[in-house]
Amino acid sequence: MNETKPKGQAGNPRRDFLKAAAVAAGAVVATQLPALPKAYAEGADEIRIGQVGCGGRGTGAMMQALKAAPNVKLVALADVFQGPLDRVKQAAEKVGQEVAADHCFLGFDAYQKLLALPEVNYVILASPPGFRALHLKAAVKAGKHIFAEKPVCVDGPTARQCLEAYEEATAKKLSIVCGTQRRHSQAYRETVQRVRDGAIGEIVAGRAYWMQGDLASVARTEKMTDLEWQIRNWWYFLWLSGDHIVEQHVHNIDVINWYMDAHPKSAVSLAGRQVRVEPRFGHIYDHFVTEFEYETGAFMLSMCRQIEGCHNNESENVIGRKGRAQNMAIRDEKGGVIWKFEGKAKDPYTQEHTDLIESIRKGEPLNELKTCTESCLTAIMGRMSAYTGQKIAWDQALNSKQKLMPDKLEWDMKLPVPPVAVPGTTEFM
Repeated sequence: MNETKPKGQAGNPRRDFLKAAAVAAGAVVATQLPALPKAYAEGADEIRIGQVGCGGRGTGAMMQALKAAPNVKLVALADVFQGPLDRVKQAAEKVGQEVAADHCFLGFDAYQKLLALPEVNYVILASPPGFRALHLKAAVKAGKHIFAEKPVCVDGPTARQCLEAYEEATAKKLSIVCGTQRRHSQAYRETVQRVRDGAIGEIVAGRAYWMQGDLASVARTEKMTDLEWQIRNWWYFLWLSGDHIVEQHVHNIDVINWYMDAHPKSAVSLAGRQVRVEPRFGHIYDHFVTEFEYETGAFMLSMCRQIEGCHNNESENVIGRKGRAQNMAIRDEKGGVIWKFEGKAKDPYTQEHTDLIESIRKGEPLNELKTCTESCLTAIMGRMSAYTGQKIAWDQALNSKQKLMPDKLEWDMKLPVPPVAVPGTTEFM
């Protein structure tokens, strides 16, 4: 759903969401890596979008979907806050899209009202990640094609819900594309394909980085309840974001899993909350360093950090017995470039919607939910290891009983901020 940008970094439609949120307050991609589809598929079936979550990322996804292919229309909106919904409605009107008042829904059950509309056949799910599995399950049950922002889950129970939704969507021949847009980048696809074809030999190690500066925060007012304040600052609360290793770094982790064509079997992590310690930062960590091990014996070194004034890096690379893949290039054992992507790549944020719409119009379902869930669970496994100080296995993470979402949400409920996890003390659940 949502991604963040370091202070001073050039804008990007996905990374800019947090700044917008602060102001607004509020598949398997085939293993064989099929060729990127043409700009527009055959057929002219109307795509009618229902948008759940009207923050910066949801708005960006909606705008990208509208230009991804002809004959696409926005017909319904849902959010828990009036302000963001109104702003999206106004933004849509500027590009010729008008949403009727009776198709705008507010509240925690707004998604159910939107999904009940028979005219909606394409749903964008972009609420805070803690809600994603719930919304996915309901959208699949309603028979909708789905664009779901990452991450799709924040704990073991929601990961299991997503895997169940994947199976149901497959049976119903529904398409689901997730917000792991690198899988829709021609540069990434061509690089990954060459690695899969043996260009660097057997992969022995991978490295994944997302290190950047601080994030925005929304100041708490006297009128804000615990719940409202946490939702407006969702990226700082575990039950809503899964911590930044899950919410943000999942992109880079997903790329290494893609190269490996597998998920890791275990994780050991060193992490903590060293700089970002004020109450306004909730209770998540500000840095993670994790070693993931795969069944083949290959390792992934994963680093993510959100601290100002430090070295920044957002990248992925893999090392094989005959060379390495780095920065959309294949290098030999001595570091010489033997292939480099030279094409003019299309915007992957728009391309992922083009791919989804084409799959719908061709009747050839594209379902990425399983691979996205596995990458999210990889990140969750790393977080669990960091919080507890223990080595965590894949099955432990998948079968964990730790349910982060409160059983019932009410605006005036007491929702104290949990203590910050302490490695060696915090227990695995």
